[in-house]
Amino acid sequence: GDVLDDYLRTDGVWILARNKQFYKTNNEEECAEKCEAERNFNCRAFLFTRKKLECLTLAENAKMTVMFNSVDTVLYEKKIYLLQCKKGIGKDYRGTEAKTWKGIPCQNWAEKTPHNPNYTPEKYPWAGLDENYCRNPDGDENGPWCYTTDPATRFDYCNIPECEAQVTNTGQVECMQCNGEDYHGEVSRTESGLECQRWDAQEPHTHGFTMKHFPGKDLRMNYCRNPDGELRPWCFTVSPTKRWEYCNIPRCTTHSPASGMGSQCLSGKGEDYRGRIAITESGNACQHWNTQFPHKHGWIPDRYPCKGLEENYCRNPDGEKRPWCYTINSSVRWEYCAVPHCDGTEQGIVGMNVPIQVPLPEECYRGKGQSYRGTTSITASGKNCQAWNSMFPHRHEKTPDIFPNADLRDNYCRNPDGRNSPWCFTTDPSIIWEYCHVRR
Repeated sequence: GDVLDDYLRTDGVWILARNKQFYKTNNEEECAEKCEAERNFNCRAFLFTRKKLECLTLAENAKMTVMFNSVDTVLYEKKIYLLQCKKGIGKDYRGTEAKTWKGIPCQNWAEKTPHNPNYTPEKYPWAGLDENYCRNPDGDENGPWCYTTDPATRFDYCNIPECEAQVTNTGQVECMQCNGEDYHGEVSRTESGLECQRWDAQEPHTHGFTMKHFPGKDLRMNYCRNPDGELRPWCFTVSPTKRWEYCNIPRCTTHSPASGMGSQCLSGKGEDYRGRIAITESGNACQHWNTQFPHKHGWIPDRYPCKGLEENYCRNPDGEKRPWCYTINSSVRWEYCAVPHCDGTEQGIVGMNVPIQVPLPEECYRGKGQSYRGTTSITASGKNCQAWNSMFPHRHEKTPDIFPNADLRDNYCRNPDGRNSPWCFTTDPSIIWEYCHVRR
C-alpha cells in the first residue's frame, strides 16, 4: 500500500515541535519515508511545505503540542500514535492513557522509583515506552499495562477500549456508498478511536451543524455523518484538543450508483448532469479530471466516486451555479460549460458568469479591506470563492451568524478577521483559502 495510508492528513496547519529534523524532498511520499527512517527520535508526524518542498519530521503530533494555521503546509500524523483504542492484545498501542484500570497514575518508564523496571526505553527502544503511557512491550495477553506510582502495586493493567468493527443489529458490518452522504449507520467513534460529540451539543466544540440548519442530514445522537460533502463521514470529537476527525467506515462491496444514469441536460444546478459536453462556453477544451496538468486540483475521481468525474466531461461536483470544468488553457483555470436546459431554452453566455472578473473602478479596498463591500468572488490565482454560509468543500467558523457585521453575503471576498486584505475560502478541495483579486 501507499506509505501515506498510515498517516492522518490535515491541510493548512503547523504544529510547534521541540524535536525535529529538516530535509529537502520532492513530495509527501519522500517525506514519509524520512519519517519512517528517522533515528534521532520516534517520528510521530511530519510537515510538508508545498512551495519550498521542505520536509520536517517531528517527535510530537497535534495531541502533544500547539497547532497553528499555515496555508501552504500539510500535516501528516502517524495513525498509530493517535489511536485511543487497542487491536487484539494492544502490542502496537501508542495512545496516551497513563493510569491503571483502578485509576492509579502510571510510573514513567525511564524512572526507577517507586519500582525498578525490567522494561525501559533503553532496553526496548521501539516498544513506544514514552512518558508514563500504558504499553504492552512483552506481549501480555491481558493487554497494555504500566508500572504504577503506588509502592504497594508494582504493575497493573490499563482500561483501553477495543477497536471493534461497528456491526448493525442484523450482524452485518456497516458500510457506506460513494462518500457516505447517505450513510445513516450508528458508528460513533473516529478512526483514531475518539468518541464523537453529540450533534445537538456545543461542548467541547461549538459548531453550526444542527438539525435546524441541516434538516435532511439525519444528525442524530453522536453518529458519524457527512452533511457537507466531505471525503467520508466524520464527527466532532469529545476531545477538547481534536475538533473533528473522519470515521473509519468501509465502502460497501455492492456497486455505487452508476454514473451514466444522470441527466443529459441541465436541470437545477446540473449536479446530476452526466452528458458528454467537454468544452467551456468560451470554447476552451476541458482538462481530464484524472490529470493534474495544466491545473492542479482536488477533484480526483477515485476520491469522489459518485460525482461522475469521467474523462473531461463538464460536471458540477461542488454545487456551483452550473456544470463547469478545468480547462487545458494554462491561463484559464476553469470555466462554466454551455449545457442546454432540459426545458429546451438556450443557456445564455453572459460575461458576468465567466469566473475571471475584472473589478469595477469602485471595486477597491482601503487599509486591510475590512470595510470592503464589493462583489468580487475570485481569488488572486483565479479560483472561485466558496459561499460563506456553506461548509463545502471546507468547514469553517467564518459564518454570517458569528460575524454579523462583516457582510458575509454570497461568496463575495471579505475580511472578517483582520487579515492583510480581502480573502475567501475556495471551491477547490485542495486549497482552503486565498487572498482575492481586488486592488488596494
